[in-house]
Amino acid sequence: MKVKKIVGIQQIGIGVEDVHKAWDWYRRHFGMNIRVFEDEAIAELMLPYTDGEKRKRHAALAMNMQSGGGFEIWQHKGKIPEKADFELQLGDIGIFVAKVKSTNPDSAYNDMKSEQLNVLGNLERSPDSKQHYFVKDPFDNIFQIVENAYVFEKTRSNTGGIYGAIIGVSNMDKSLKVYQDILEYDEIVYDETGVFDDFSGLPGGNHKLRRVLLKHSKSRTGGFAPLLGPTQIELVQLIDEVGREIYKDRIWGDLGFIHICFDTIGMDLLREEVKLKGFPFTVDSGNSFDMGETAGHFAYISDPDGTPIEFVETHKLPILKKLGWNIDLRKRDPNRSLPKWLIGTLRWKRVKD
Repeated sequence: MKVKKIVGIQQIGIGVEDVHKAWDWYRRHFGMNIRVFEDEAIAELMLPYTDGEKRKRHAALAMNMQSGGGFEIWQHKGKIPEKADFELQLGDIGIFVAKVKSTNPDSAYNDMKSEQLNVLGNLERSPDSKQHYFVKDPFDNIFQIVENAYVFEKTRSNTGGIYGAIIGVSNMDKSLKVYQDILEYDEIVYDETGVFDDFSGLPGGNHKLRRVLLKHSKSRTGGFAPLLGPTQIELVQLIDEVGREIYKDRIWGDLGFIHICFDTIGMDLLREEVKLKGFPFTVDSGNSFDMGETAGHFAYISDPDGTPIEFVETHKLPILKKLGWNIDLRKRDPNRSLPKWLIGTLRWKRVKD
C-alpha cells in the first residue's frame, strides 16, 4: 500500500560546540536520556546547506520516553562552529524556539527556577489559554515549555520531548503553503496580530507581529506515532520590519537550531508532491542511508525563507543489537503504529549519569 504520511516530529537539530557537554545538560534538565544513535560521519549530501563542502560531524539523537520528538545534538568536527554575530530576536527568520511538552508547566517552571536555570519571564498563557514559559540553555538556545497532556510513558522528568517550534518567516501566506499544505498542519488554532504579553520575556518580545499557531486536527498514525504524539508549529512574522536571517553567513550545523525533522512514510510520493508544489527536495539520500545502528531514507526541502526541513523514513531500527534483533519498518502496514510494548524497548537505550 503506497501512502504519504507525516507521522510526527522526529527531532530538532541543535548545533553545539561539544556534543557530550550539551547532552549531559539536556539529560539532567529535559530528561533526554534515550540514545537512539550516536556516531561520527561525513555529511556528504548536505552541500546545499554547507557552502558546497562535505562536513565531518559527531551527532547523537536523544529522546525522552514521556513522549515527543528528540534532540539531534550535532557538532562540527572539521571546523569551529560559528555563532550568530547578533543577538537573535523574536521574528528573526528561521527556527527561533524549540517547543518542549510538559504535563505540568507550573511544576516544571518552579523546578527550573529553583535550579537557577535561565528562565525568561514568567509562567504565562498563550492565546489558546495554554500555560507556557521560556528557558534559555547555557548554549544560548531558547526552549518554550508548553502545556500538553499527552503521555506515552511516565518518567521522572517534568518535561517530555519536542512538541514543535516557533519559526520566524518573512511572508506568512507563502510559508503556510509549506506548513499547512505539505506538513499537513490543517488546523489554525489562532491567527492574531499585536504585541503579546506572553512573549514579553523574549528578546524582541515587545515587537508587533503576526503569530499563527498550527496543529493537525486528527491524531497521527504509523510507526512511532504513539511516542512522538501531537505536535504544533507556530509561525511569527514581524509587522513593522523584516527579521534578520538567523543563519545568514553561517552554515547548517553551526550553533543553534539547524533544522526540524519529520518522521515520514512514503518518501517517493512525497518527492513528487513537493516538486509539484514548488518545493523540490534539496537533498535526497536515495533508497537508503546507514547511520551505524539505524538505516532509512532522508531528504530535505527549504521553506520559502530557506529554513531546512528534513524528512526521514526509517527502514531499520535495532532493538537488541547483540542478538541482531532489528525492526524492518518497510514490511509493515503504513497505517498501523508499532505496538506500545515494542516502542517501549527504546528504554533499553537509556543513558544513565
